Parts: sequence; structure tokens; C-alpha cells
Amino acid sequence: MRTFIGTTTENWHIPNYILYFVVLVFITTYSHAQSVTFIDVTHESGIRFQHSKGSRSSLLPEDMGSGAGFADIDNDGDLDLYIVNIPGPYKIKPPIKPVTTSAANMLYRNNGNGTFSDITDAAKVGDTGNGMGCVFADYNGDGNVDLYVTNYGENVLYQNNGNGTFTDVTKTAGVGCPLWSTGAAFADYDGDNDLDLYVCNYVTYDLEKFEQQKKESMQSGKLVPNALNPTAFEPQDNVFYRNNGDGTFTDVTVEAGVAAHGGRSMQAIFSDFDNDNDMDLYVANDTSENHVFRNDGDGAFTDVSAESWAADFRGSMGLAAGDYDADGDIDLFISHWIDQEYVLYRNLLQENEETEKSIPKRIRFVDESYSAMLAEVTLKEIGWGTSLFDYDNDGDLDIFVANGSTFQKLDQPEVLIPQHNQLFRNEGDGTFSNVSKSTGIANLPSRVSRGAAFGDYDNDGDVDIFIANNYDKPTLLRNNTNDFKNSNNWLHVKLVGTNPNRNAVGAKILLKTADSTQIREIYAGESYMSANSFIAEFGLGKASQVKTLQVTWTNGKTQMLQDISANQLIQITQKP
Repeated sequence: MRTFIGTTTENWHIPNYILYFVVLVFITTYSHAQSVTFIDVTHESGIRFQHSKGSRSSLLPEDMGSGAGFADIDNDGDLDLYIVNIPGPYKIKPPIKPVTTSAANMLYRNNGNGTFSDITDAAKVGDTGNGMGCVFADYNGDGNVDLYVTNYGENVLYQNNGNGTFTDVTKTAGVGCPLWSTGAAFADYDGDNDLDLYVCNYVTYDLEKFEQQKKESMQSGKLVPNALNPTAFEPQDNVFYRNNGDGTFTDVTVEAGVAAHGGRSMQAIFSDFDNDNDMDLYVANDTSENHVFRNDGDGAFTDVSAESWAADFRGSMGLAAGDYDADGDIDLFISHWIDQEYVLYRNLLQENEETEKSIPKRIRFVDESYSAMLAEVTLKEIGWGTSLFDYDNDGDLDIFVANGSTFQKLDQPEVLIPQHNQLFRNEGDGTFSNVSKSTGIANLPSRVSRGAAFGDYDNDGDVDIFIANNYDKPTLLRNNTNDFKNSNNWLHVKLVGTNPNRNAVGAKILLKTADSTQIREIYAGESYMSANSFIAEFGLGKASQVKTLQVTWTNGKTQMLQDISANQLIQITQKP
């Protein structure tokens, strides 16, 4: 019998197949560690938030939210965070705001070192209503971003005082909207340079009248209580408020023609889909056709839903806009309910301009979900917060979707079924790849996610994600793309518009490098009942310099910059 002493090759050796296996495991593990892009840093960041208080009671309003928003509320150069909440399980009687609750909305100040501090009480924005969503915008042009909160019940407008506090000016402004509001969006629709407000509304939730809690109906082949079925309730019209420029708003829904009657709306977004320099409107509806409104430039809109080919009939929740195919016009992505694949609408504007030059511009989209490889992989998911954004800074727009079921667990009806979120990488050829696993998204615990907000909260040049989870703690995902060696270059752009549209909402940015062209629009209200940063984030790939950057302001005037070095945040102020 041989005795092994020491580790020389003469008396001890490892078979080649074992060495091969060890090396393979090491390479695989190391490669995976290098490729993981998103890391859950919620606890380290100091965010101590819990959605709702108590046990879910299987009533529809408590399942819908909530949203969140990134914005620099104190003008110190980093993104602060607002999270919407609900006070607890819903009751059959109309909701009444409690005087105090441990489940209020919360505002977190960014400390600039990767952590946040709770400043809710000091800022006086801890709304205790049955919260749905939020959107930031400087509606009064004083240089400070204000906050609008939507509720199941009266909404709230908080004016930023510029000293770390806010004042509830809802009654003075006239934007309370006591309906069941969901998503909201700001934009200058009439060209007067102040920001108007569009509010999405859902259904009249009258359980006592219909006694839905005693009945059931089929949804996707499953029996669910009618109390959880939005089609069992009458839809509510949306409301559009025109900014009067004096701190007040006027309801112009009827004159503007954008009530979206019958919509059961979830989220809206303003975008210049036909590139005529005014803001058109897309409204995502649940269980009914979506609405597309073309801005006529005279204070009114025309409903072009049918002719746009984008009157989506599926249950739409989340809404994102961006030029995913880099052809110079704005496309749309919408997350849907189960068995209704998520949809990617490609804008045909550029094709129409080339082939139909004699015909006025029109808004028209084509569904590319299957050709883009996004349909089948999303069929069994229920999607909410979403964005078209460049997570890896390679120069094209990728897609993130926050997923979470609306179905209850059979053995625990007080609990909704969790799902994994998804990330799809743009391959640059019109298709997307599911990179949820390799980027760390699929490795996170499954949750019942709802709203999602996007922005570079740690100022390291890549876009991070905050996810609001229903009846759960939230998730802050730090994007560590720029931590890797040989990471792609980037450029972030902050626009400062003329008073009162200081956030430059609706402005467009055209960026060109030696081998690529990209555009961005500035939005106030998107995703799902949420708000993203006002910063325009560009990935540049390996380009170290931007050749030209052109800003088209909402008044149609342009500003051009040339030869901009990569890997920095620049600020461009609109010329008078």
C-alpha cells in the first residue's frame, strides 16, 4: 500500500477530469460574479419602509399600489426618494384618512454616500390617504420640484418651499380629484410654458351596491371574487387640469377632449409622437382599449386611438416611452396582465415621412412584441412598473418590468402570489434577450411588485432601480455596471428650462457620437404610478466623446453643443 507524504506529483496527483471540473466551476462562478449587475442594497441604504399595515382583506384597492418617485427635492445634486403607502386593509365603507398611522407615505433624503435619511415628518409630506402613485414637477416655476400624490380618495398637491419642507396646497390649486386616481403626468400641452396635469382614474368601487364580495367570476380561467375584478365596476373618467400660472388649475377635460371615457386608466404619458413639437398623450387602460390623443396645437386633442394601431385592448398597467430602435422617433412599451404578452410598439413616423412625404404626419405604431422576442417570455407574468433605459450603457434602450400577481394563494387568500422581475437587453437588431438571471434580477426573492422608479441615485453613471412591493418591504437595486473593468462610457444631461418650466418637461435631446445617434425626451410621470429622474441618461458604449448634442426646447428653439467628453453630468440652461 502506498503512503502519501507531501504533495509531489510522484506520490499524489489529481485526475485531469477533476482539475477540469474545478477550473470550470471557478471560471463559471467568477464570470457570474463579474456579470451580476444589480445588487439589493435596500438595508444598507437605510430605507426602512413597509407597504401597508396589517393583513390583506381581498379588496381591489389594496392590491393596486403603490408607486414611488426619484427627484432632487433639495437641489443638492442627488436624487431623493418618495414612496407611496396605504394605511392598511380596505374596508367596505368609503375610506377615511386616519389622523395618525405607522403606514404613511415617506420621503427619504439622499445623503450623498449611498444612504438615505427619513425626513417625512420634517418635510410634512407623510400623507395618510389610501395611496396609489406620485409624480414630481416644478408646477409653479420657483426652481423647486413639487409633489403630487394620487389616492383612492382625494389627491394631494405639495408645494416645495425650498427649505426642506412642503405645504399642502391642494384646495388652493383645485386639484384634489376625489375619485379613485392612479397614475398622473405633467406636461405643457398648450405652449404657455407652464406644466398642466393629467390624472388617471380607475373605477367606482361600490361594494355595498353590487354586493360583489358574495360573487365570483372567471379571470384567466380562474375563479376570483368580483370584489377583485375591475370589470364588475363602472369606469371613471380621467381629469385634465390646465395650469393657470398663478398657483391654481382649471379642469379642461371636456374642452381638451381627453376624458378617456370607459378607460379604467392606470398610467398616462405625454410624448411628441408625431414630432410636431407639441405633447401628445397616451393613456394605458385596464380591461379596455387604450387611448391615443394627438395634440392639435389649439388647446384640444383628437382621439386617434383606432388609426394609431395602438389602441391596445389588453389589460395595460405600466407604460414606458423611448426610441428603442434608434430611428429618431419615440416608441412605446406596455406591461400587461397574465396571458396578455407585454407589447412593444414601434413608431412608424420615420417610415411614413420617407414614403408619404405629401401626407401630414400621423401617429401610427406597429406591434413588434413577437419579432422582438418579448411576447412568449412575458405571457405568464403580470407586469407593472417599467422603463426603457440603458442599463449597461451600450447605447441602446433595454427594458425592465416589475412583476407581481393579482391572484391570491389558495391556502392563504390574504397573500398575493409573488413573481420575479425581468430585465431584457436590447441586442441592437430589433430583438431583446432575457438577461434577468445573469444580471442578478432573477436571483432576488420573488415579490408582489408594483411601482418602479429609475435614476442614478449614487451618481456613478449607471441607472439604478427602486421597486415598490405590495404588502412588503421595497427593493433598491444598485446598478454596479460601472464597477467593472472596461465598462461602457456614459453622459448624463440635466436641462434647466426657462421659468416656469424649469424641469424642461417635454424637451428633446439629440446626441451623436462617431457611430450612433440617440434621442431622449424629458417626462414627468411614467412607469406605473411612479416618476423617474429628470436627468437624461445616455450610454455611449466605447465612444469617449460626444460629437454633437442638440436640445430642442418646448418652444421649438434649439441649442447645440459639440465635442463633449464622456463620463460626466452636464447641465444645459435654456437661453431666454
